[in-house]
Amino acid sequence: MSARGSVALMAMLTLAACMSVPLAPRDPTPFDLLGRALVTYSGGALTANLRWEHGAGQDQIWLMTPTGQTLAHIVDSGSGAVLTRADQQQYRAANVETLTRNALGWPLPLAPLQYWVRGLPAPGAPPADVQRDVENRLTALTQTGWRVALEWHPSSGENAGRVRRVDLKDGTNEIRFVIDTWRDARQP
Repeated sequence: MSARGSVALMAMLTLAACMSVPLAPRDPTPFDLLGRALVTYSGGALTANLRWEHGAGQDQIWLMTPTGQTLAHIVDSGSGAVLTRADQQQYRAANVETLTRNALGWPLPLAPLQYWVRGLPAPGAPPADVQRDVENRLTALTQTGWRVALEWHPSSGENAGRVRRVDLKDGTNEIRFVIDTWRDARQP
């Protein structure tokens, strides 16, 4: 097989592998969180403040500078995903992971992340290497190609019983979410 044929075969196998990972169904439990994101990927690094509004029919995520300027606004709904950058350039894709890979250079696995931030395995793909703490809370798992580690807020206080930090790693990409404030979306 020629070098060109080998490259084409590898590209097809990689695409097939990406397509075979099922996306988790949308979680109907609404939430709203504020925090920070640190992303390290093959093309560089990003540190940003984060706001994520999750609803049964739509997600909205804002990645912002420390002064509050929006770097990227992501909207995910039943009709696909749209990312608008600070320069107003828009990107569209069928899902957020593909969208952020194309627009930002790193994949955000939003479909399973909506469960992981709540301390749950995502439905649709069996988790492996599951670890739990003495309170039986999920602390680590491997799912959909990501190694996930969770850290919980203390048992008392404003965010008691909620995930405080989510660390994701899939080889060349590392994403850390630190969740400072949780609100149920129904709260004012």
